[in-house]
Amino acid sequence: MTVQELCTSCGFETICMPDGQRSVSGAYIGDLLSWVMGRAEEDNAWITIMSNVNVIAVASLSDVACVILAEGVSLDDTLKETAEQKGINVLSSKLPAYETAQLLFGKV
Repeated sequence: MTVQELCTSCGFETICMPDGQRSVSGAYIGDLLSWVMGRAEEDNAWITIMSNVNVIAVASLSDVACVILAEGVSLDDTLKETAEQKGINVLSSKLPAYETAQLLFGKV
């Protein structure tokens, strides 16, 4: 499934999507950035509530397919620009992280 298809099928809001055709395989939930860097896998959808510049850096280093910000979290305009420049897909879900992950079950 692509990031664009995931966004559409789960009803996520698009914050920025420079590479909507990127494939998603699996998911990782976590807010401790050092933990995510060591455990999230390439092409995962990373679910978090963090919304600072370090999230964009960790997403880039971990090579995740997208970041899904749970609980309606969003990014300010500067971070949106940074994510766009670095090619990081960022989506938002109004649901808590656990319920957001449930939407992904069986799709990625």
